[in-house]
Amino acid sequence: MTGWESTSFGELESVPLFEGIVWHPVRRKLGIRAFGINAYTAEGVGRQVIEEHDETGGGAGGHEEVYVVVQGRATFTLDGESLDAPAGTLVYISDPRVKRKAVSEAEGTLVLAIGAEPGVPYEPSAWEWYFSAMPAFREERWDEAIALMEEGLAEKPGHPSILYNLACAESRAGRPLDALTHLQAAVSADPKFADQAREDPDFDPIRREPGFPPS
Repeated sequence: MTGWESTSFGELESVPLFEGIVWHPVRRKLGIRAFGINAYTAEGVGRQVIEEHDETGGGAGGHEEVYVVVQGRATFTLDGESLDAPAGTLVYISDPRVKRKAVSEAEGTLVLAIGAEPGVPYEPSAWEWYFSAMPAFREERWDEAIALMEEGLAEKPGHPSILYNLACAESRAGRPLDALTHLQAAVSADPKFADQAREDPDFDPIRREPGFPPS
């Protein structure tokens, strides 16, 4: 055990997400426990490299964040204000309520995001597990998706977003009782998931089961 480790951006996993965003999990790769840190690229110029979000939602961590444009060029939109961000730009967002997003303006644009909640011991954000599971969901590798969601629950017991995504995978995997149990737990923790489940095709296999829709 040396107490240090090195890697490169090229050695990181590439996980396509949505809207052209590709996630490169730095924190998970290195096992960092003190702060969140991840890299993002885009599937071409004009595509999102940072999704539109704030740090107040259910899957967010209330983090202060710094975005570093490592290579390429991006346009950030911060509460409606546009910022040109060539390579070398650092964007610091202290207020978790600020709505932010970024679009790639050059091939190979890479943005590093670093964040943590002030004054609070760091905990990984729930979205890390369902981002990690996206390839398994797309390719219908349900056992793998379930295992990743269960890993997230072990880290963040009772988290409604993780419970919901676990229920989605279990429904598609032909595990109706487990899916209903975890979906009901998600709805109990956050009632918004009841309406979401009614429209979610992942729950088509259990739509006629007793106890669905959840309430």
